[in-house]
Amino acid sequence: MAHFPLIGRLSLKEYLALLVGLSILIVETLLRFTVLLLPKPVVAWFYDRSQVLFDRFATVRGTPTTEEAFASAIRAAKDFGELSALYGYTYEEHIVLTKDGYLLTLHRIPQRKSEGTARRSEADTRKPVVYLHHGLLMNSEVWVCLTDEARCLPFVLAEQGFDVWLGNNRGNKYSKKSIHYKPSSSKFWNYSLDEFAWHDIPDSIEYILARTGVGSLGYVGFSQGSAQALAALSVNPQLNEKVNVLVALAPAVSPAGLSATLVDAFMKASPTSVYLFFGRKAILSSVATWQAIFYPPIFTAIIDASLNFLFSWDSRNITTMQKTAAYAHLYSYASVKSVVHWFQIMRESTFQMFDDDITVFGTSANSGKAYRPARFPTRNIETPILLLYGNRDSLVDIEAMVAALPAGGTRVKTLDGYEHLDILWGKDIDKDVFPEVVNVLRVHCESPAGAIRNGMKVFEIETDLEEPEE
Repeated sequence: MAHFPLIGRLSLKEYLALLVGLSILIVETLLRFTVLLLPKPVVAWFYDRSQVLFDRFATVRGTPTTEEAFASAIRAAKDFGELSALYGYTYEEHIVLTKDGYLLTLHRIPQRKSEGTARRSEADTRKPVVYLHHGLLMNSEVWVCLTDEARCLPFVLAEQGFDVWLGNNRGNKYSKKSIHYKPSSSKFWNYSLDEFAWHDIPDSIEYILARTGVGSLGYVGFSQGSAQALAALSVNPQLNEKVNVLVALAPAVSPAGLSATLVDAFMKASPTSVYLFFGRKAILSSVATWQAIFYPPIFTAIIDASLNFLFSWDSRNITTMQKTAAYAHLYSYASVKSVVHWFQIMRESTFQMFDDDITVFGTSANSGKAYRPARFPTRNIETPILLLYGNRDSLVDIEAMVAALPAGGTRVKTLDGYEHLDILWGKDIDKDVFPEVVNVLRVHCESPAGAIRNGMKVFEIETDLEEPEE
């Protein structure tokens, strides 16, 4: 009898997940190509019909309020510049060439709104510098697409006297360029967290420090943005001298897994099977197509349902108006390989480097105790770390994370009732999150005399933050 390697390696549950996944993929691919072939008037017709359908079942409402109109403007904004302009802030755009040839866009908010739009020399604008980095499948817009200026962290930091920089990963909306490969090539998308750690984060920081003339900066990362910083600091010892503090918001380093049992079981059994579903380029590239077809409240409902299915998040701390505005800016391109890397981490419950020596069905060519992928040596990090996480965040295993970090330099703050995205877009982040972030940056960042504006409560760090268990 012929031997089929796959048959003996997957359980019935995994076969079912594979069958369902392939069926969804086939239907989604057919619909996407159909939509791409449709003329714009036809796409607009579907959008209008989805609006009619929504209005038929929704509560009848009158003229939109001022807040609703502003939320619609945020949703419709095309890029970071338009979002900043809605709040009256001047921004700059910078390009970083990584050592392996990718061109990354950095956005910068160099001054307070009241300081006007006139350009000044770096010496005249010398301020403490803070760098913000987004999460997986995101870009820098996620920081500035809130419906209230007081809940936009970059603007709050700018008003506090910081020189604010925002990064973008290779491959996303603002960094889809390389001097070696075109985005149509699978080689362009052949990157994982390893490349973020070796190139994107350190090269971006080097550029910012050279441009501003300061010796170090504060780093604020959300989700994967925190993981990228931890990875970069662990493998680049000299980088610890250039990052004076790391504020990790909803830090995903070794997630337990997905709440969708079938999907979680299959992906952990065979992380590289993601390639079978999505190929070897960008993942979920059809999101923009669906966003163009569906009326915003319907698109919002689809995202909510997906987040609930995959992670059991109910997103109650994010208002409906905020979701409608922000979900339009939630997705950006990322490589399939980077997602495969996360499933490898989930499978091994270890913050490790990408395992190149693994078959498509999940078995290492050198399986057994004689082989394991290299781990990011996060206990070697010297930069002070503040972890802020929600106790309802299914992607944060705080005990495992604290155990993998240096005990003396790590502090933890728990946010009661917060889920993952709540820390980014929650209705009370200006009260629950921002004071903690601003305080720790004020304590650690290089601060030229008079650069930081008083006005945000300074908490007693020793008593307000939780000490990690030894």
